[in-house]
Amino acid sequence: MADEGHWYLLYTSSGHEDQAQRNLEQRIKYMDAGDKIFKVVVPRVKEIEIRSGRRHTVNKKAFPGYIMVRMKLDEQSWDMVRNTPSVAGFVSSGVKPVPLAWEEATTILRRMEETPSEVKVSFEKGENIRVTNGPFIDFIGKVEEINLDKGKVTVLLSLFGRETPVELDFLSVEKI
Repeated sequence: MADEGHWYLLYTSSGHEDQAQRNLEQRIKYMDAGDKIFKVVVPRVKEIEIRSGRRHTVNKKAFPGYIMVRMKLDEQSWDMVRNTPSVAGFVSSGVKPVPLAWEEATTILRRMEETPSEVKVSFEKGENIRVTNGPFIDFIGKVEEINLDKGKVTVLLSLFGRETPVELDFLSVEKI
């Protein structure tokens, strides 16, 4: 493991993680430091979101404002990383950077490869939604319950002059 380097966590300018990754990779290439700095990663996780009645898998940054780098730490590599545009510095407990535990880094990297199992919905209990398909299309209702396991939402719809709970699929509703 020691000859493969260690994983370090870097602070970046918020929202500039991808730019920091590109800048660091360019510096590694132009300064011929591929033998000291091996990999630069923006930790991401896949999530399923429902927008406009469709499921979308999106990559979200797992740790906004941070990137990971696997490297052999010496004065030259430390200085190169610290002076990269968009990189604010190493996460450390003192002056010298502290590497991530190998298990912790492996867990983060493994999480990036996982396929999402849970749907992220854009509405919450008590919010108004509109039905987008089915027999109640264009009805407006209030979310009473969200069942992530089934992918269903219970909505209170006004039917025949009274509120009636109706169970609908996540894909059949959208936030107003």
